Amino acid sequence: MSAEFIQAAQNSGSPMFAVLGAGSWGTALSMQLIRSGSRAVLWDWNREHIEAIGKARCNEHFLPDYPLPEGLVVEPDLERAVRMADEILIVVPSHAFVGILEQIKPWLKPGQGVAWACKGLEPGTGQFLHEPAQKLFGDEHPLAVVTGPSFAKEVAANLPTAVTVAGTDPVYCATVARALHGGNFRAYTSDDILGAELGGSVKNVLAVATGICDGMGLGNNARAALVTRGLVEMMRLGRALGASDQTLTGLTGMGDLVLTCTGDLSRNRRLGLALGAGKTVDAAVTEIGQVVEGVQTAKEVWRLARRHGVEMPIAEQVYGIIYQGWDPNQSVKDLLSREQKHELV
Repeated sequence: MSAEFIQAAQNSGSPMFAVLGAGSWGTALSMQLIRSGSRAVLWDWNREHIEAIGKARCNEHFLPDYPLPEGLVVEPDLERAVRMADEILIVVPSHAFVGILEQIKPWLKPGQGVAWACKGLEPGTGQFLHEPAQKLFGDEHPLAVVTGPSFAKEVAANLPTAVTVAGTDPVYCATVARALHGGNFRAYTSDDILGAELGGSVKNVLAVATGICDGMGLGNNARAALVTRGLVEMMRLGRALGASDQTLTGLTGMGDLVLTCTGDLSRNRRLGLALGAGKTVDAAVTEIGQVVEGVQTAKEVWRLARRHGVEMPIAEQVYGIIYQGWDPNQSVKDLLSREQKHELV
């Protein structure tokens, strides 16, 4: 990329986003930024992968049917990508999130915002991703998460999609939302970053549960019950942590839960389908071939629920199946044999 091209991009009126992470979701979001009239530079930690994308002008590994739009810059050097950008959008697995923040911190401009589209909890600590970000940056940089019911393949195909941008600063949330909003893509804003991140994390665990249910052939009634009671568990945890019920019944809670539990593009649902059919966790993840956030998140949600004394029987069974080798058939029996009670308790 020439210095003249970079200078021209920086002088343009629309904001330049550095999209850090060229998996399916990062690639799709960078495409949407271009479609909506913003500018984007796409980077990935795997230099061979990002250089292949630049050469082919297509993410042939994750989104082979969708060429990159004209104007999307592909940059293999992280510092260069960050320094040429006005805004940052991180799209990596949750376990890599803090490492990326630490890397880019020295290169950020004063007051520059940092957004992410990762759905998970920090491994080992169970923290929502805004928590380590706030510890690292303090009030120096506004923060926001982009989340909601959105399959990367459908965004790449320019199919109708709605997401929420939730964060610590309403002006910054509006900036990110405006940059993404356009055409078939709607972006709303919210000030409940905890609720938005909680919904985006817990729904992955519940999607594993519904996948197991469908993999065992338990029927539509069982799936509907799991989704509905799963939402109750999500809201119980949300109330204990201070999240808004309205957030968890909106796009980032119920909306994402329904999509991930019922759509076969969901890696978490596909993991559950494999487990319900009798495959091991390792075999299922290998077959999927991408990071399945629900695996790690199941452990962290289980720990979080125990720490706060929140009853989450479905999430507990998913944790047991993944980490304790529990038999899915027995897990179903255990859930069905729980004592009868009022629905709203």
